[in-house]
Amino acid sequence: MMPEMTDGDVGDDRDEQLAALHRSQYDALVRLACLLVDDEGSGEEVVQEAFVRVHGAWARIDDPLTYLRATVTNLARSRLRRRAVARRYVPPPARAAASAEEDASVGAEHEVVLAAVRSLPRRQRECVVLRYYLDLSEGEIAAALGISAGSVKSHTHRGMRALATRLEDR
Repeated sequence: MMPEMTDGDVGDDRDEQLAALHRSQYDALVRLACLLVDDEGSGEEVVQEAFVRVHGAWARIDDPLTYLRATVTNLARSRLRRRAVARRYVPPPARAAASAEEDASVGAEHEVVLAAVRSLPRRQRECVVLRYYLDLSEGEIAAALGISAGSVKSHTHRGMRALATRLEDR
C-alpha cells in the first residue's frame, strides 16, 4: 500500500526539485541573461525573477529548465525594452540659475529701460506700454485711451524712436 501524499509533500518535492535545478543551472542562466542584458547585476535579477515565476507555475509546466530559459529570455527582453524607453525619454536639462552678477546686470538693464520708458511723454509712454507690455492691438489701445488708431500709431512710433535713441546712448 502506497502512502497518501499531502499538499505539503508535493510542495516539499517541488522545493527540492527547484533547489536542485537552481544549484545546477543558476550560473548558466546568469551567463545567458548577462549576454542578453549586458549587465551582471541585471542578469542576476532576471534569473532570480525567473526562478520565482517557475516556483509559482510549477504545477502547470512540464519541463522546468525549458520554462526557465524561456522566462530568462523574455524577462531580459522586457528589461531591454524598459531601458530603451528610458533612454528615449531624457528630461530637459535643468535651467541653471542665474548668478548674482547676472541678476544684478539684468536688474540694472531693466532699470535703464524703465527709466527710459518713464522719461517718455505721457501719451507715448501709455501707447508703448499698452502695445509692448500688454500686447494690445492698435484698436484696443485706441479704445482704452479714447484716441484714434492713427494717433496710437503716431505716439507708438515716436515713443519707440525716442527709446531707441535713449538706449543707444547708454
